[in-house]
Amino acid sequence: MPFREINSKMVEATVVPGQRMFSQRGAMLAYRGDVTFTPNTAGGQGGLMSMIGRRVAGEATPLMTVEGNGTVMFGHGGHHIQVIGLTGDTLYVEADRLLAFDGTLEQGTMFMGSQGGVMGMVRGQVTGQGLFTTTLKGHGAVAVMAHGGVIQLPITPGRPVHVDPQAYVAHHGDVRNKLSTALGWRDMMGRGSGEAFQLELSGSGAVYVQASEEKL
Repeated sequence: MPFREINSKMVEATVVPGQRMFSQRGAMLAYRGDVTFTPNTAGGQGGLMSMIGRRVAGEATPLMTVEGNGTVMFGHGGHHIQVIGLTGDTLYVEADRLLAFDGTLEQGTMFMGSQGGVMGMVRGQVTGQGLFTTTLKGHGAVAVMAHGGVIQLPITPGRPVHVDPQAYVAHHGDVRNKLSTALGWRDMMGRGSGEAFQLELSGSGAVYVQASEEKL
């Protein structure tokens, strides 16, 4: 169910009988045809554990199940929208940045500390972003939101990419993340941006970075 980009802040999706998609509550701008929108209480295809994980993380972004026969236009808060296509791999994305995605994708939750260790947990405390990251796996399309536009940076072996945690939007591929400090603990007090912390992504894949550190 691919998305058609209407402009940088709006996308359109075709909904067909027998298939469904999920969207963030409040993301529907307009629709044509016989389309229904119902609250999703099971956390997408990730089921109950996915929903619990997001609630523990403070990322219980409500989802709507979209079904029927027609077209739907999505957008939210005037944010920039980036469409990402998946061909069997896994996308890691902050839950509050999800605008809409194919119902064929399997949704789950990853604890960032499992890759970043103690510093992965510090990331959530200092930057205000969650300790959990939503995962979407399979074949399909995902529309994510960001401030001021998005750039895709390739991650190649031996050439890690360092990102301000608040500018991080999503990543995919065989990638490991590690949060490192650029300043001493005494200097970091009151600083939550990349001047104090850097999210290091290494391996093989890509990371999506927004142009502004503003939170959604």
